[in-house]
Amino acid sequence: MKYESKSLEDTMAFAESLAKEAKPGDILCLCGPLGAGKTAFAKGFAKGLGIQGHVSSPTFTIMQVYDKGRLTLYHFDLYRLMDVEMGLDALDDIGFSEYLESDGVCLVEWAEYAERVIPKGAKWVRIETVADRSEDDGSNSEERTIHIC
Repeated sequence: MKYESKSLEDTMAFAESLAKEAKPGDILCLCGPLGAGKTAFAKGFAKGLGIQGHVSSPTFTIMQVYDKGRLTLYHFDLYRLMDVEMGLDALDDIGFSEYLESDGVCLVEWAEYAERVIPKGAKWVRIETVADRSEDDGSNSEERTIHIC
């Protein structure tokens, strides 16, 4: 599936609609460069699960649990685990694989850093910024292409 987002709000609305179809055990792996909209996607997804309140990227805590929605959301941010070997040890320490097998939904930002341990049934969400456009051509710098496979 491919989706063309025109703004961060559009990205959030798209993620919200996807979350309404989420099932227990779903795993979404978010990939894309810094500033691509992974956290905006996560916020919209949380909203679609009925989670209210502030949702932020758990960059320093690695994981945040939101359990006040239709399904529990386990939100991971693996950016700080770029050193793959050290990162995989840290994931073992927090029981990452158990969360991936839970009845909640796992949303994993920077999932490429743990690709070796992500189950085959996970959905990969790649968010790309629209590059090589000048501000003069009327394009919106918040445009994104979202690929889900």
